[in-house]
Amino acid sequence: MGFAPIFCFLAMDLHALLEKTISGLGYELVDLERSPKGRTIRIFIDKPDKEGGVDVEDCALVSHQVSRLLEVEDVDYDRLEVSSPGLDRPVKKPADFERFAGQDIQVRIRLPLNGQRNFQGELLGVRDGKVALRLDSGEVELDLENIEKARLVPDFG
Repeated sequence: MGFAPIFCFLAMDLHALLEKTISGLGYELVDLERSPKGRTIRIFIDKPDKEGGVDVEDCALVSHQVSRLLEVEDVDYDRLEVSSPGLDRPVKKPADFERFAGQDIQVRIRLPLNGQRNFQGELLGVRDGKVALRLDSGEVELDLENIEKARLVPDFG
């Protein structure tokens, strides 16, 4: 029982440390995942102002810097993976919900709204701390704190 809060603190601390380092390189930390035993660290980066998104050279640069950081910070891991978030990128921060307004999104909420937890529609942005979506059945607003997972829906048309 005593280990869970410490692990949570370390995970939060690692996220903050990585976010600072990655943003210092001119990239955005989109997401951070750790394997169940913490042996693999997956980092998803973006560079919003770069046409075509991040490439292999960007990932290699960030990987090199993060590897050195993890060594200095004595983080125990076996494998580091750095990649782009992909076309179905996660949307997490309020600024992301604004940035991707006008695009299709899938959202899963923790506590149901009118018996529903999954929504897909056009992202309209953030209004008074709520994420607004246009669904086939009309508009809905979801509390940011209640969003469990949100991902863009790629448009292949």
